Amino acid sequence: MITLRALWGASHPGPSVVVTVLALALGVAAGLDVWRVALLAAAVLCGQLSVGISNDAIDADRDRAVGRDDKPLVRGEVTTRTAWIAALIALGAALVLSAFLGLGMLIAHAVALVSAWGYNAWLKSTALSIVPFIVSFGIFPSLATLSADPPALAAAWAWVAGGALGAAVHLTNVLPDLDDDRRTGVRGFAHRLGARPAAALAGVAVLLGAGAVFWGAVDAGAAGVLAWVLFAAVAALALATVVRVLVRPPDRVVFRLVMAAALLLAVQLVTSPGAFTA
Repeated sequence: MITLRALWGASHPGPSVVVTVLALALGVAAGLDVWRVALLAAAVLCGQLSVGISNDAIDADRDRAVGRDDKPLVRGEVTTRTAWIAALIALGAALVLSAFLGLGMLIAHAVALVSAWGYNAWLKSTALSIVPFIVSFGIFPSLATLSADPPALAAAWAWVAGGALGAAVHLTNVLPDLDDDRRTGVRGFAHRLGARPAAALAGVAVLLGAGAVFWGAVDAGAAGVLAWVLFAAVAALALATVVRVLVRPPDRVVFRLVMAAALLLAVQLVTSPGAFTA
């Protein structure tokens, strides 16, 4: 039980649950049968567990170097070997569950997971660190539409919105850890860009995503009151983020603004009345 609890803690449970709930909501929005929604959510959860646990396994030495006592591997509650085994089992389960939803879903989910594992293993320390987030989140809406019968890729606006959301999540997530990352040799896209430009770019990315979702609703002739309200709310938060980082260095308020905007963008994506498939 202690080992399972430690592995759950190493899986980045907050983001894992949020991404799984988003997948479930997209499945419902795509009109999937109940069993397909359940399989989609289970596949995505297993995939996220594999990404989170492998990240902590790869970063174990760096986390020890900077005293990350919040990490189960650093506290010695689970070994790196056990973490690797768990990550690989979760990865296998994610792919097997995806296969039950069709070849298209299996391929799309595999590409998204390879992208995420590539970030963990290598790309996080390069100028291309933002690319896996754009790729994996860009593909993400299609996991739901490819799980349908018949399967189909998500609409272009959903790809743009997902990629923009991924970019914003990446740029925002690394802000609190910039100093620790520099000490351990991690110099990704945001580190090279700098805290202030990275925070501003995150706000711009969210605004781009909101615009893409709203365009999908307009193109479908269904831009009702909810579409306008959500777009305005996301735009206001994104613009507030940009203005704040122009007048003062990034702080926790900026982090919360971007995360709130990204959350609203996810809600906007799920509730969009635009044509969800291409």
